[in-house]
This record gives sequence, C-alpha cells and structure tokens, in this order.
Amino acid sequence: MKNYIIVLLTLATIYCNAQNTVAENKLAIFNTEKEFCNYALEHGFNKAFLKYAADDIVKLNNGQLPAVGKATIAAKYGNDAGTKSISWYPVDGSVAESGELGYTWGNWKFTTPDTVYYGNYTTVWKKQKDGSWKMLLDGGNDTPIPAENK
Repeated sequence: MKNYIIVLLTLATIYCNAQNTVAENKLAIFNTEKEFCNYALEHGFNKAFLKYAADDIVKLNNGQLPAVGKATIAAKYGNDAGTKSISWYPVDGSVAESGELGYTWGNWKFTTPDTVYYGNYTTVWKKQKDGSWKMLLDGGNDTPIPAENK
C-alpha cells in the first residue's frame, strides 16, 4: 500500500509540474505576441514579422498563395519596414504539453488616415532551442467592426 501511495504522489507531482509548464509556456507565448506587436508599432510590421518568424515560417495572406520561408518573405518585403499602424492582441491560445508548439489567436486593427480595418488572426508558435518562441504559421482575415468598437 505504501508503494502505491508513493507512485500516486509521484504521478500527481509530475502532472502538476507539466500543467505549470503549460501555463508558463502559454504566458511566454502571450508575452512574445505582445512584444511582437510593440516592436511593430515602433519599427514597422515587416521588420517585426521577420524578427519573430522562424526560418520555416508559412504566411497565409488574403487573396494570395502562401509565402513559405523567412527568406522568401524577406525578399518580398525588401527594405520596406512596413506600417506602424497595425496593432493586435491575443484573446486566447494553448500550448502542447510537450512544450514545443503553441498557438494564439486574437484581434487586429489597422488604421489608415481615413479608415479603420479590423480582423482576426491566428499564429502557431514553435519553441526554439534557446527557449524563445518564433512564428511557424501566421494568417488572418478581415472582420466587421467588433461590438466593443461600435
């Protein structure tokens, strides 16, 4: 009986530690997402995108074929830093128990001199060997004005 209790306590500890790691990784992805947005507001979206993209990123764009690979996207962007008028925030997400992959989804807003556009996005994140998170897959769509912005 004593061995049975020890095994149960060990398994419970392992499970709790795994859940803490999942929560910690989710927080890390959310923080990375927020850093990405802040960097884009300061330096431009294209520069920020390349900074936070994994080498094997896939970018899904409205009305276009997917852009595959950081080098392909960098060539497309050239020296254009990109807009500083787009912001976004994660609404929710999750991380695999393995701690290697996670995703976020949220809302974005793009402001031009005469129009404000809204949309949703989803990003798949991959944990790097150095512990940082990089985007593996990114895409989004336009939406009507959210209720909270009316």
